[in-house]
Amino acid sequence: MPTVPEIVSNTEGLKTLYRKDIDETYHSVHGAVIESKHVFIEAGLNFGLNQTQLTEIKILEIGFGTGLNAMLTLLESKKQNFNCTYHSLETIPLSYDLVKMLDYNANWTIEQNSDFIKLHTCFWNKEEEITPRFTLKKIQQGLELFEPKESYNLIYFDAFGPEKQAELWTIELFQKLFNCLQENGILVTYSAKGDVRRNLQAVGFKVEKIAGPPHKRHMLRAIKLQIPNE
Repeated sequence: MPTVPEIVSNTEGLKTLYRKDIDETYHSVHGAVIESKHVFIEAGLNFGLNQTQLTEIKILEIGFGTGLNAMLTLLESKKQNFNCTYHSLETIPLSYDLVKMLDYNANWTIEQNSDFIKLHTCFWNKEEEITPRFTLKKIQQGLELFEPKESYNLIYFDAFGPEKQAELWTIELFQKLFNCLQENGILVTYSAKGDVRRNLQAVGFKVEKIAGPPHKRHMLRAIKLQIPNE
């Protein structure tokens, strides 16, 4: 059984969660918000919006975790005036009482903090409107058993690293994700390992190694290119 995550801090007081059973943190010890903004918001969401000019976007997240990626995306939907349907897989839901101790909300307004609470307290396996622009469905299921019923514009691949959960970084599962992406859809992940890049390429993605967040040299962005008409 997985152990209950514990809170760890760096020398600057930045916090994240640590799972002792797999010796892995949920986010970088150098700053969870900075890492998530760089990998998933800037390299994924904003890159995709700039490329497509979409006003409606569907996102699939692998690993709801602390809900940080979902919250940052919700904030962007308000800021940039787009509508977002956000589906997120998670096998080990975290309690809000634990997550709130990470102090993500230090600079949030009362309304923003209320939205974050809604992300954590809304029902699982049911689509819920968090704001008029952001709809969330948290799915308590692993990627191995997940059978997508919809197609997505963007995938946040935020599973634990391939050294810890190798079964989630396989060609078979990347093929599943490739198939449920719309043409020109994007997958982003913090990992830049050679095996991950090659597995993504093997299923048809065009893969870019781009600059990573602070204290990490690289990350990967994979694009499902439009198939030319014959």
